[in-house]
Amino acid sequence: MDLQVTAVFQQVPEGWIAWAQEISGPMTQGDTLDEARTNLIDAVQLIVLTRREMDDEEHAGIPVIREKLSVPIE
Repeated sequence: MDLQVTAVFQQVPEGWIAWAQEISGPMTQGDTLDEARTNLIDAVQLIVLTRREMDDEEHAGIPVIREKLSVPIE
């Protein structure tokens, strides 16, 4: 499954900082734009997987319905 977010990059004297506009939490940096982009992908993946794991643990044994949801945004 692919998740699309808006990546925002800001050049600073030390290199680049990056964050995903739609997801609270992941912010990273890199010496180059490519490194910041790669680090942001890793950070977003980690946030999503960790939140998924935490939710699974919190609702273990509780009947819930999980489904993929596509949300069009204009």
